[in-house]
Amino acid sequence: MLNGFRRLAVAATVAGSMLVGGVGGAALYATTLGAQAASPSPSPTSSSGSGTPSAAAPGKFVPNEDPAHEATESAAREAQENAGQVPTVP
Repeated sequence: MLNGFRRLAVAATVAGSMLVGGVGGAALYATTLGAQAASPSPSPTSSSGSGTPSAAAPGKFVPNEDPAHEATESAAREAQENAGQVPTVP
């Protein structure tokens, strides 16, 4: 009787550890997969026929010049954008 109980306890321990390990591995995999999806790589820029780039170079700040955005922007922020700086003020 005791031998059968030990087998059952060992089987339950093995099954439980496999379940916990599987759930932990899936959570770790989902975390790393989510981190990779959150940081997309920059797309290459293409040139138009006139030789000017049609998109901004990777890493270069391009201000939002949309009239609706400009209306809500402070003078200090606009000055930073005009200087080619990444704005640090609201």
